[in-house]
Amino acid sequence: MKKIVFPADDALRHPSLAVSVLPIAFLLLVLTGLIAAGGADLISSYSTVILLSASVLGLVLGLISSSFNIRSLGTGMRRSATQIMPALPMLLFISMVSTTWMLSGVVPTLIDLGLRVINPAGFLAIACAVCAAVSLLTGSSWSTIATIGVAFMGIGSVLGYSEAWVAGAIISGAYFGDKMSPLSDTTVLASSACGVDLFKHIRYMMLTSAPAMAVALAIYVIVGINTDTASAASADDILTSLHATFNISPATLVIPALTIVLLILRVPTLWVLATSAAAGAAGMFVFQPGLLEAISGGSAGPATLCGILWNETSLATGSDLLDSLAGTSGITGMIPTMALVCSAMVFGGVMLGTGMIASITRAITRRLTRRGSIVGTTVFSGLFLNACTADQYLSLIIGGNMYRNVYSRARLEGRLLSRTMEDSVSVTSVLIPWNSCGVTQSAVLGVATVVYLPFCIFNILSPIMSMVMAWTGFKVRRTNMAEATSPGTMTATA
Repeated sequence: MKKIVFPADDALRHPSLAVSVLPIAFLLLVLTGLIAAGGADLISSYSTVILLSASVLGLVLGLISSSFNIRSLGTGMRRSATQIMPALPMLLFISMVSTTWMLSGVVPTLIDLGLRVINPAGFLAIACAVCAAVSLLTGSSWSTIATIGVAFMGIGSVLGYSEAWVAGAIISGAYFGDKMSPLSDTTVLASSACGVDLFKHIRYMMLTSAPAMAVALAIYVIVGINTDTASAASADDILTSLHATFNISPATLVIPALTIVLLILRVPTLWVLATSAAAGAAGMFVFQPGLLEAISGGSAGPATLCGILWNETSLATGSDLLDSLAGTSGITGMIPTMALVCSAMVFGGVMLGTGMIASITRAITRRLTRRGSIVGTTVFSGLFLNACTADQYLSLIIGGNMYRNVYSRARLEGRLLSRTMEDSVSVTSVLIPWNSCGVTQSAVLGVATVVYLPFCIFNILSPIMSMVMAWTGFKVRRTNMAEATSPGTMTATA
């Protein structure tokens, strides 16, 4: 593994704590004002401008306080870009996967199968459990949500569920599986950044993750039982329109099967998405030639495929609901999301390069001595870092380095730190509207982050469970001084 080198904080004159929190305060106040004034839809329209404005504010404050120079700003930008920029090509391929899997018949076939097999009352719990299983096997919440998650969104809409509840169940399951999978990059990073054996880290996480997931599933079951789902006649109407528009065939499922196999084989996610998009594109010509001819108005060829991948595509299925589900937005629909990711990268780079994050973390960690306060502060720092850096990987790295000496000084195990970082960073990144995870899942599922946030039960309960376990002292043991001060403990690698 490549060693991560962190520049010495003392090389900079850090701004004061009061100055450092101003860009974050500005960001949160403006976003809160937008929601209060016009609802959650305004966030997607103005988040890019707000993030860039907060970045400018951070630069101005940094200049006034003389807390950075061009070199330190460049270092901050590089650190931010290194973690966030890989998301851009992934977003491109995700948009292609969404388009090709819909128009090749993969998603329609999954919707057809789900409507015929799934008990409507248990749908939310089933969606959560299936996404958890797929994510556990593949180690990727992003791929799970972009594929099977999209199909569950369609099934839930047909059954009459609120899109917010469906998105919450999908995200809860996908992030549980991702967090508990030894194939997950965030799980490997969290354990290695804190110097903890991977499987010890996973077993220790079960103490907080299993109860949180159990509560989430119970809530989804209760909500499902009390939801007035669509009648059998309505579902039959959708199925009729589905079969009239698409060639529904189990053969189309070879495409998602190929994707899962590649993920299990640990093929890089970008290549998996590219292969899935290519397989979906080929499936459009193999399984849905009539649909392609209808879209193109004649014979379909490479030009038709390029147009479909790039532009928005709408279908007339005879059902308004199915029309909204079957329409695709193409690459052009993902461009605003990519712009938001770039804006978040700039904001994170400014906060790092001006030393504002360092000032805040020093103030936070200086006087921590008790177990409950240490873990509680770690949780809130994870949320704070997710908001500042807009990236879960960078937050895990910075958080691990922030607190490793604090935990060592308090003689607390490294696995307690790694678990707390996962509970407060990995699973909450998707709840931040401008974080790369929140931006991506909102775009893929078509539900605003602040809309689905209250329904991501597992993601909300995980940091709470982490604090409860620490405050009660359950399965938390002190290390001896030799363990706490041994060389190599909690060394950040990735």
